[in-house]
Amino acid sequence: MRAVKVQYTVKPEFAEENKTNIQKVMSALNTNPIVGMQYSSYTDNDNPNTFIHINMAKDEETMSKLSDLQEFTAFRMALKASQPLSPPKQTTLNLVGAGFSM
Repeated sequence: MRAVKVQYTVKPEFAEENKTNIQKVMSALNTNPIVGMQYSSYTDNDNPNTFIHINMAKDEETMSKLSDLQEFTAFRMALKASQPLSPPKQTTLNLVGAGFSM
């Protein structure tokens, strides 16, 4: 399994547009899921302009399929053009354990 966290902070005036762009990515993923991958996005509770994305995939090949989505490419281009206050920082995560129940 591969897990990656990406965190960045946008300018306040770009936050809503960024959320819209993220929703377009999520809509595309819900319409055409990438089997073996779970992708989610959050805002920081203390700073709603800070975004955190978590991508978990069964392997590197599966994870790389996200870049094939037109909506993801558009999201990344818009984010870069917005000149974020804190640029995206990628961190590779190592799974210790998992549990999920809602």
